[in-house]
Amino acid sequence: MTVRVPATSANLGPGFDVMGLALSLYTEVGIVGVDPVLEGGREADDTHPAQVAFIRAGGKGRVWVRNAIPMGRGMGFSGAVRIGGAVAAEVQQQGSSWSRATSNALAIGAELEGHADNVAPSLHGGVVITSENLVVQVPVALDPVFVMWVPDFTTSTNESRGKIGPTIALADAVFNISRTAMFVTALSTGNVSLLREATRDRIHQDIRLGASPACKAALEAGLAAGAWCGWLSGSGPTVALMCDPKEADRIAGSLPADGHSKILTIDVEGATVL
Repeated sequence: MTVRVPATSANLGPGFDVMGLALSLYTEVGIVGVDPVLEGGREADDTHPAQVAFIRAGGKGRVWVRNAIPMGRGMGFSGAVRIGGAVAAEVQQQGSSWSRATSNALAIGAELEGHADNVAPSLHGGVVITSENLVVQVPVALDPVFVMWVPDFTTSTNESRGKIGPTIALADAVFNISRTAMFVTALSTGNVSLLREATRDRIHQDIRLGASPACKAALEAGLAAGAWCGWLSGSGPTVALMCDPKEADRIAGSLPADGHSKILTIDVEGATVL
């Protein structure tokens, strides 16, 4: 048994703490002494988020992790490995009767993360809206790719969230509600012309981009090169650019040299027991 879990991009511009999507980049989690360790896998120590989630979900023993998701880059590493650890514990207890529909992994992952916008798409796949342990799949009438510009530096989610403040202006809240509704409409109808406006934000992104000129430059370069839309992935520093597959290589080539690009698609399966 190996649990494969996708990376994620959260917020998606205006959907602060409620929207996220799963990406075709993965971490794998197994149980030491039970599952063959995949090449490149490493045993997790007691403080590793996968091991903590495994124990929290009732797991016995220790897990190993093989990870391809950049750490500290806003692509959902901690959420993905937490879902992997929790699901591994549930499969250990339930065997082949494990079901995503009855899994407690979302609640455990959200508890440990502090919010569910990364763990929900890691568990369920696709594009999701999540709030108070509810998860709604957003239909996507497009076949996009995502050029993920991953810089060489990391950011702290807790530090980044601390800059946002505890309250927001009513006008900014209304702005984000409208853009989030537009974004869901654009995805579900395939209306590409809406995407640029639909991913604007007034709650968190300008604050975070203001602290990272390199990320702002990457976002602006990708949009100028023809991406449909873009956003700061999670709390950053990775920048996500959504585009036509035929334009991906050209857009990736337009991005700043102080980072590298990954061209990914939407993962629709979520956490999968292999």
